[in-house]
This record gives sequence, C-alpha cells and structure tokens, in this order.
Amino acid sequence: MIDNLILGFSVALSLDNLAFALLGALIGTAIGVLPGLGPTATISLLLPLTFGLDPTTAIIMLAGIYYGSQYGGSTTAILLNLPGEISAVVTTLEGYQMAQQGRAGAALATAALGSFFAGTVATFVVAASGPLLTEVALSFGPPDYFALMLLGLIVSCVLAQGSVVKAIGMVVLGVTLGLVGTDVQTGQQRFTFGVPELSDGINFVVLAMGLFGIAEVVLNLENPEIRKGIVVKHGKLWLTREEWRYAIPASIRGTLLGTVLGILPGGGASLSAFGSYMLERKISRRPERFGKGAIEGLAGPESANNAGAQTSFIPLLTLGIPSNAVMALMAGALIIQGIQPGPRMVEAQPGLFWGLIASMWIGNLMLLVINLPLIGVWVQLLRVPYRYLYVGIIVFCLIGSYSLNNNVFDIYVMLAFGFVGYLFAKLKLEPAPLLLGFVLGPMMEEHLRRAMLLSRGDAGVFLDRPISAVLLGLAVLVLAMMLLPNLRRKKDEAMLSG
Repeated sequence: MIDNLILGFSVALSLDNLAFALLGALIGTAIGVLPGLGPTATISLLLPLTFGLDPTTAIIMLAGIYYGSQYGGSTTAILLNLPGEISAVVTTLEGYQMAQQGRAGAALATAALGSFFAGTVATFVVAASGPLLTEVALSFGPPDYFALMLLGLIVSCVLAQGSVVKAIGMVVLGVTLGLVGTDVQTGQQRFTFGVPELSDGINFVVLAMGLFGIAEVVLNLENPEIRKGIVVKHGKLWLTREEWRYAIPASIRGTLLGTVLGILPGGGASLSAFGSYMLERKISRRPERFGKGAIEGLAGPESANNAGAQTSFIPLLTLGIPSNAVMALMAGALIIQGIQPGPRMVEAQPGLFWGLIASMWIGNLMLLVINLPLIGVWVQLLRVPYRYLYVGIIVFCLIGSYSLNNNVFDIYVMLAFGFVGYLFAKLKLEPAPLLLGFVLGPMMEEHLRRAMLLSRGDAGVFLDRPISAVLLGLAVLVLAMMLLPNLRRKKDEAMLSG
C-alpha cells in the first residue's frame, strides 16, 4: 500500500495534475454554489475539453468537479434552502434552520470540516482496501442491486416527518416520475402523453429546482411578515463547545456509513447522506431538535456524502459499473481516452488509479483552504433583502434549467414542479423521498428485469442469494420499525375511544 501511495502522490503532485485538480475543485465549488447547475451538466459540457489532455489529468479534473460540488452544494443549501444536488437535500433540513437562527457561519464551517475529514478517511480506506473492495463488489448480482435499491427507497421513507403512508406515496410518485421517457429495452415511450420533449425523461436538476427553489420563493413571498429580508447575523465562523460535542461523533459515524455505502454500486453520495440523517435522528438523545437546526443532522450527512462520493469511484474503476450519472460520465471520459474501466484497470493503469486516489486527498485539502476563508463571503448573501434575493434565485433557476438542453420546455417543467412543490408544502408532504425515488426507481427497474430474465421468471432468486436476502430482510425490518409504532398508537387510540 505504501508503494502504491508513493506512486499515486508522485503522479498527483506533478505540476499539470496539481493545476487541473485545483481547477476542478474551483469549478466544482462554483457550480455547487450557483443554484441551477450541478456536476452532471458541467462535466457533460467539459468532456470535449478532455480530448487533448492526458487521461490521468482529465479524470483528476473531472473528479475534482464532482467532490468539489459536494462542498459548494452545501453553501446554497444552507444559505438559500436551495439544493443543487440530491445529496444536498438533507443539508437543507438542518443547515437552513441554523442559518435562520444566525448560525450560518457555524453550519458552513461544519460542512467544510466534516467533508475534509470524510474525504481524508475515505481516501486512505480506498488505498488500504482496494483489492478487498473489488472482491466485495464482484459478488453483487442483479438481485442484490435490486434489493439495495429497495432498501434505499424504504430508508427514504424514514426521513419524512409525519405519515408513513404519505412518505410511501411520495416514493411511489418519485419512482413513477423517474420512469417517464423511453424504455431502453423495448424502445416504447412511457408516461410521455405524446409530448416529444419527455421522451428522454425528466431532468433531475429541473425537478429539484422546481420543488425546492421555486416553491421556496413562492412560500416566502406568501408570508412577507416572516421573511421581509435576510438580515440576520451569521454569528461566529466557529463551533461552540456544545456544537463540537454533537458534531464530531456524527461526522465520524457519517464518514463510516458513507464509506461503506459509496463502495456498493447504487450507493454514493445521495444514499449516504440520506442514510446518515436517518441514523442520526434514530440514535439522537434530542430528536425534538431535528428539523430545527440540529448540528448532528448536518455534520453526519455532510461527511457521509463526501465519503460516499469518493468511494463511489470503486465500482467504476474496478467493475466498470457507474453507480450514478456522474460516474457514467467518468466512464465515458475514460473510454474516450481509450481506457476501459474494469477489474483489470488497477494492474493495467496503476498510475491513473493510484494518482486519482492521491489527488482526492490533495483536492480535499485545496477545498478546505478555498472554502473556509470564503465562508464570510458566502454568509454576506444573508444580508441581501429577500425582495432582491428571490429575483436572483429565479434567474439562476431559469438559466440552470435552460442550459441543460437549451430548451424552453425545461423551464416550463421547472415552473410546474414549483407549483407542485408549493402544494406539497401546504399538504405537509416531504419532497425528499420523492427525489430519492426519482433517482433510484429507474435503476431498480433495470436490475429487477435483469434478475427476472436470468432466473427465467423465478422470484425466488431474491431469497436464494445471501446478499439480496439480507438486504431485503433489512428493508422489511426498517419498514416494520416505521409501521409498528403507528399501528400501536392507533390501537391505543381505539382502546381509549372505546
């Protein structure tokens, strides 16, 4: 491992790779901060620029954009309640509440320090256990993938506050929206209602900007007495002793959870962040604080999403299987350069593999140095009167939606989801499970089809395989933990009324 790390740092510390790692980190932070843009759209636009670069340099820059956006995405999530990435949805739940209470500086510092700690740990975990992780990932088959997706959807229901039935309904709605478009196996269009622009499906950025950005603007304008302008003091840029006491253990737990979930195909930053938030809320001694600015609900997910983002490279580099859209773009960048990601990549391209791992730690150090001094700058956004701020939010959302496909139709879709998000708020429906269902639903369908095809229609294949059986068992256990308290409460109410 020491020899491999020496090789990796010798590659990553070259002048060209350092420069492009810094460039990727800066671009990633910028697109994370800027509402309406994300790493998927940005990497797509920058792919042609990688043609003339060395493969290692190109992948280091693209990786910097990816995990840099995890840093930057927390900024707008905390300051504006506007997640540009699905992993930043969880950040809005506690980080935005902290900002409203004048603790925006502490929230941003928590996100930056937690991300750096998680990135450091994840880097060395990948370096120390690369061959072992390859063997674990190789043991997964389509039934196991499906079970993992199902577990992720069940976990998302835990995040919703209130009725479990409503949470499950939101997941189903999210899965349905994720299936809009053309079936890749049959070529048939589903749920498009004859609209040609929907043949490629609904874009996540458009969905997220509508449900969170536009809906938040409408809700704030509807209640001007609540938010006439954001002029609260950001407070100290450092944590109090009590905040440290809650944030450090949560960051450690989030790092461990994100490292594990990121390794598994279908995991990554999003599922890690959601899972960490669920874990912190379940084990907390002060659950009443969640939703009101609990710092452990911010430190855990922020650490988890960064750890998951970095370890999500493992399925791509060792199996050639991208776990999300960004990893699919990474695979495309490697193939363009004539490199086939897969099990033989570690031996065939050791400089690229270990250079990428070393650059992750260097990039995280760069991001820490970049972000902490700029926290004061980002916090100044809180002093802008909301009558000016909401105009900027809408403009960024419009630009971000239009820039995806240069299509006005995406703007209409975003505005429609803004209205839907407003209705969700009025009906007290949590949009977070919907977003996770939207992302995991199509992947779950694909692996379900593969599993049933390989087993010739025998559903017992999900129980025959130990991995899928364990994951399905966990899904049933989590669902039971949610439903049993509600059933017991209804039974007690029935007995009292009787």
